[in-house]
Amino acid sequence: MRVIAGEARRLKLVTPEGNDTRPTQDRIKETLFNMIQNDVPGAVFIDVFAGSGGIGIEALSRGAKKAYFIENNIKAVKCINQNIQTTKFEDRATVLKQDVLVGLKNVREAEVDIIFIDPPYEGGLYERTFALLAKLPYVTEYTMIIAECNLDMDLSVFEDQGFEITREKRYKSNQHVFLRKCSQ
Repeated sequence: MRVIAGEARRLKLVTPEGNDTRPTQDRIKETLFNMIQNDVPGAVFIDVFAGSGGIGIEALSRGAKKAYFIENNIKAVKCINQNIQTTKFEDRATVLKQDVLVGLKNVREAEVDIIFIDPPYEGGLYERTFALLAKLPYVTEYTMIIAECNLDMDLSVFEDQGFEITREKRYKSNQHVFLRKCSQ
């Protein structure tokens, strides 16, 4: 895995051993960032279920002002910290080694621009995460939320929590669903 573009371009990133995380493939990461390239510069970005931190680091490399990495797995957190040191983004990165629901409450921002969410596909984590996001003051109708999920996932889970789907990008084995909070 590597950083695709920006100031840390071509730097290799480490990933945790084993099957606890599944890093987003470089090709899919490149497609995603091509879609959001105009939104990233100057953005406050949250990488939720961050794994190795590859998505948040790509955002920093492409000009995000700040990135939060929320991850509970100790091996993954070590990789995130190592990757942040490799890319020299320590001054713009905040790693929260916490459960996602606790970590999201500990983000101290007036508004967040982009939130990327890639939980384990099974286990009801989308429902709980989006229920919390609907209540957080830094998530506004202007916040872009991107959820990575299986192709066959029932997307009504997002709408049930007060979010509208603005775009979907399907790949061979998964998809990115772009969402915004419905205005009150």
